[in-house]
Amino acid sequence: MSMSAEYKPLLAITMGDAAGSGPEIVAKALANAEMYDISRPVVIGDAATMIEAQKITKAPVRIRGITKLSEAEYEPGVIDVIDLRNIQLDKLTRGKVDPMAGKAAYEYIKLAVELALKKECDAIVTSAINKEALNKAGYHYDGHTQLLAELCGAKNVAMMLVTGNLRVSHVTTHVSLLQAIARIKTERILTVLRLTNAAVKEMGIDSPRLAVAGLNPHAGEGGLFGDEEQRFIVPAIEQARQEGMNVTGPLPPDSAFLRAHQGQFDAAVAMYHDQGHIAVKMLGITEGVNVTLGLPIIRTSVDHGTVFGKAGKGTADPLSLIQSIRLAAVMVRNRRRFAGIQ
Repeated sequence: MSMSAEYKPLLAITMGDAAGSGPEIVAKALANAEMYDISRPVVIGDAATMIEAQKITKAPVRIRGITKLSEAEYEPGVIDVIDLRNIQLDKLTRGKVDPMAGKAAYEYIKLAVELALKKECDAIVTSAINKEALNKAGYHYDGHTQLLAELCGAKNVAMMLVTGNLRVSHVTTHVSLLQAIARIKTERILTVLRLTNAAVKEMGIDSPRLAVAGLNPHAGEGGLFGDEEQRFIVPAIEQARQEGMNVTGPLPPDSAFLRAHQGQFDAAVAMYHDQGHIAVKMLGITEGVNVTLGLPIIRTSVDHGTVFGKAGKGTADPLSLIQSIRLAAVMVRNRRRFAGIQ
């Protein structure tokens, strides 16, 4: 069956921070006709900002402002934008933190989540937000993951980064290293293993092979360099195996991700933020995808920030957003397949 003959997921794509490169990236990504071959994309944002982004990038598309999802036509060369009209362009300075843009970005995410929870769209794909702008607007979150978890009422979520064939999920993320170590507990590791296993299946791998990185150098070297592996990580792995998961570890962190990248594993579980992020970003941040695991909806995102330095110049790379759209479409189709829906 050809890609075009398969189900085309309806994807709600958030515009991101208007002061950054998000709108320009969206315009460039949706100028790629393939996005309409594999999905039905609609942008949630500010139409006037998207029109300016089109002018800046010279993307061969037209912006069509709409008021509700039912008005979208999903026509290649035309970007449908559910227009929240929440950016005053004459007061916006590109490349600078702006609470107005932070508030607007929150509103795009909130609407996208509402549509997904009501099953009016199949998944959401998010462009970058600025944490400082978000907080200055009164929304005190450390990023998309925490915000999405609250909006969805999800208690156990995890972050996965995907670049090429390397998939890395994280037991802890935006906390200090000291706090991260304190949060390495068996139940949390087991939760992330379950979420990772399910997500990799939705990415098209029916029998995932999972690697688990140790916390300490050499995965503790039998307790010589720390005992967290024996106390917390090994019990989680043993329980995961009892549940039928194919899990290897704990592996020395300095080799676990390389082995996954080489194809020995389909995903790796990192214990803390930089342990996993460094591995992924060494391969190239421009095509990475951030996936939030544990939500009742599918959400993929660019794996980069607001790229303030290129805002207004039209030079920001859209590849990460393109890959996010591709992955969201794959996950939707596989979730439907598992549910027996054609």
